[in-house]
Amino acid sequence: MAKKMPTYSICNLLGADRCMTEIVVTRLRDFMDSHRDIQFPHRHDFYQIVLFTRGGGQHSIDFQQYEAQPHQVYYMAPGQIHTWDFSAETDGYLVNFNDSFFTSMYHNPYFVREFPLFSNISGASVNTLDMSCCAEVEQTFAQMLDEFNHGGDYTMDILRGMLMVILVRLSRVVPVTFKEGASKHNLVLIRQFEKLIEIHFREKRLPKEYAEMMFVTPNHLNALTNNVVGKSAGELIRERILLEAKRLLANSDLMIGQIAEALHFEDNAYFTRFFKKYLGTTPEGFRATYALSGTG
Repeated sequence: MAKKMPTYSICNLLGADRCMTEIVVTRLRDFMDSHRDIQFPHRHDFYQIVLFTRGGGQHSIDFQQYEAQPHQVYYMAPGQIHTWDFSAETDGYLVNFNDSFFTSMYHNPYFVREFPLFSNISGASVNTLDMSCCAEVEQTFAQMLDEFNHGGDYTMDILRGMLMVILVRLSRVVPVTFKEGASKHNLVLIRQFEKLIEIHFREKRLPKEYAEMMFVTPNHLNALTNNVVGKSAGELIRERILLEAKRLLANSDLMIGQIAEALHFEDNAYFTRFFKKYLGTTPEGFRATYALSGTG
């Protein structure tokens, strides 16, 4: 049986002597050179932001393929599946950070997820910056790298502040799927819905269950999602279930029955019908195709 997909933590990557580190800032080329043993595909249990300054190649995030290019930035949240095959000259900046880097100060477990960079509904995993924005972000990354390598007292506070600047700056320019004219109130409700899906998608599949938690009617929730993102509430819930199913299928150590159980399906047959109805292939077919491609 194939080896289980690895999940990397900052501790895995840095070693036990630096296990208390909540953030890592490095040049992309240095990171790749020092971690040639990283297995593909893999997951992280931390957030990652990468800015490409030169080079090219391919990478994938949650089964979506991208061509790496200068001025491109990508954002990854914990649990996403990642592969890369970059050219030899590829370089840029990379920052890895844990939830606790911010939540220890802001006491909000969803603080980082509030930014559209890491949103399954409202954002995009990859964005290409214009010259002005790229120069500003690159300069901030360079300052972060210098502080990370040579800082002294209050280094973590300075890094937290500079990372906040990057998160805000990139959030202003990330492509979003919201329809034009969506009110701030409706955007708040959409983000609330997304948080609830992330917490409950395994056991709650009906829009009315989420509407009840949001103190709105099911019709109001459906009208909201259709008006803001152009999809029904049921579609958004279903897309999250299917994404998790694909992630679990990419882990070859898990049997189909174990995946069906983990996602709270009644049995294998129901899970297979659900998967095939919306993705056009069986779970076994998806797994076989993924194994052949190695990237999803």
